[in-house]
Amino acid sequence: MILLQAVDISKSFAAEPILSGINLQIQTGERIGLVGVNGAGKSTLLKIITGQLLPDSGDIRKGKDVVLGYLAQDSGLESDKTIWEEMIATFASLRAMEAELRVLEAKMGEVLPAKDYEQLLAQYSALSDRFKEKGGYQYEANIRSILHGLRFYEEDYQTFISSLSGGQKTRLALCKLLLSTPDILVLDEPTNYLDIETLTWLERYLHNYNGAVLVVSHDRYFLDALVNLIYEIERTQCKRFVGNYSRYLDLKAEDIERQLAMFEKQQAEINRIEDFIARNIARASTTKRAQSRRKMLDKIDRVHRPITSDKRVSFSFDIERVSGNEVLKIKDLSVGYPEKTLSSGLTFQLDRGERVALLGPNGIGKSTLLKTVVGELAPLDGSITLGSNVSIGYYDQEQKELTGDKTVLMELWDDYSLMPEKDIRTVLGNFLFSGDDVLKKVSTLSGGEKARVSLAKLMLQNSNFLILDEPTNHLDIYSKEVLENALEDYPGTILFVSHDRYFLNKMATRVIELNPHGAVSYLGNYEYFLEKKTELEELGKTPSPAQDQADEKERRTSDKENFLQDKEQQKKERQRLRKIEEIEKKIEDMETEIATLEELLCAPETFEDPLKAHELNQQLEDKKQHLESLMEEWELLQE
Repeated sequence: MILLQAVDISKSFAAEPILSGINLQIQTGERIGLVGVNGAGKSTLLKIITGQLLPDSGDIRKGKDVVLGYLAQDSGLESDKTIWEEMIATFASLRAMEAELRVLEAKMGEVLPAKDYEQLLAQYSALSDRFKEKGGYQYEANIRSILHGLRFYEEDYQTFISSLSGGQKTRLALCKLLLSTPDILVLDEPTNYLDIETLTWLERYLHNYNGAVLVVSHDRYFLDALVNLIYEIERTQCKRFVGNYSRYLDLKAEDIERQLAMFEKQQAEINRIEDFIARNIARASTTKRAQSRRKMLDKIDRVHRPITSDKRVSFSFDIERVSGNEVLKIKDLSVGYPEKTLSSGLTFQLDRGERVALLGPNGIGKSTLLKTVVGELAPLDGSITLGSNVSIGYYDQEQKELTGDKTVLMELWDDYSLMPEKDIRTVLGNFLFSGDDVLKKVSTLSGGEKARVSLAKLMLQNSNFLILDEPTNHLDIYSKEVLENALEDYPGTILFVSHDRYFLNKMATRVIELNPHGAVSYLGNYEYFLEKKTELEELGKTPSPAQDQADEKERRTSDKENFLQDKEQQKKERQRLRKIEEIEKKIEDMETEIATLEELLCAPETFEDPLKAHELNQQLEDKKQHLESLMEEWELLQE
């Protein structure tokens, strides 16, 4: 059943179109992901669908009894009540029914005439059935279940909401929305402030949710696990793809290839007609035919070049010098603050070339450990030793290193004053800051823009040891993919914290899980870590930090070589495939140029100009030779 339709929705801000002719449909049980680059208009469309904004044109058509529930991005719950009072207030109508049942029960205990008693009993039975049907006997259990799933426990229930952090208030807003069970759940970045365990719980809950779900998320793992439809907003337009996020990528690639073939075929025809017009418009004998072709050309419904690479971030990381083999050694380390220890007994080592992910529940001290390693915080106990020639590049998720009253240009130039301005502008251009964008004050930038400035500064450091705290926060999906490619080809060592499971799985060569009493190391990526944890749980074993420290050297010596060899092989394979793509594009361009030259050689005016014919022929021979060498290189890479 169709629950909601967005029909020809258009919206502009300051005369700049954000959405144009958007059509979207939500049916019962659908799980829909809304994707697009930052600024594409995803949140704007959600606000129009939920009535927060009015469209400039178009309609939102919704069933009469359809209820929408909306969680805006980073919208926290504001209340002067306790957690339990606020959650139970969601069921005010059920509690009123429950109170009425208690009143009827009390009356039934009184001595009444038989007729009155039967009437009272019928009233009680009908109300009791309605109460049961609406979930009256399980709403408290539902509250406890959802609060527990989103990491609020019984000891938290009497906490006043006003005393909570922004992230906790956002999670509570999500709790209250889930408890209200609307027909359509509309969620804008619901995975913000959720750790991996909570994300996994939310995926399972939404998968089994009775209503429909429309979600904006940059979490690709979440989208793959949850959605069965993707709507993509690109250049103000909207397109529908059936499947999860990975399927959408495949379908989009096929769609672009098909559109490109149509575009090139039409362009060849247009070029042929334009050439005919140019050659014949001035001749008295053929001018009418040329004018006829011009009219025909004006009537052609032009196919636009498909968006193969919209304006995207482009960068890579390199190192100035190679570090020693041992990059970081941590022994019996305790981290936290004087008044509170978050983790203790941490012992592990990082070797050159490793990409190590730190995992653990929120509040365990992952970011605190990174700050301790870079020297922002002092260790409470134990030691941190850096290897020889190690230079650290640190990405702070809070971006404290940025200066709000500086312009984007000066933010980089002050740190790299010997670089010419044009080189600084080139770097910023690769991070999508062009023209007057570089003169914006840092304080006015969005979260995504600040993240790109921080990454630009990090790239220029050429450090051989990158320490990254939530590097994918605020980045759109496409920027995340560019960051992953840059880090995969990075020749140094990486220690990072991330809640992005897709990023974790792609980047990590080892996972270190923190707990209050130590750290357990798992050689492999995120999926291997999950498999190993499940395997140990099934065997009834608990990973021991002490045993892990004793076994770590032996395990890493036996497994690491093969694992890193596999990773190196994968890296080389990616580089080979990218090179093939590059060459195929050059071959395609060269073949187009050759076809153009051959067409020019066949033109009547070329026959009348031997000098021009000779010049074109020479160019054609050069292009063919170049094409031949490209084909040879392509064949070698295919072997």
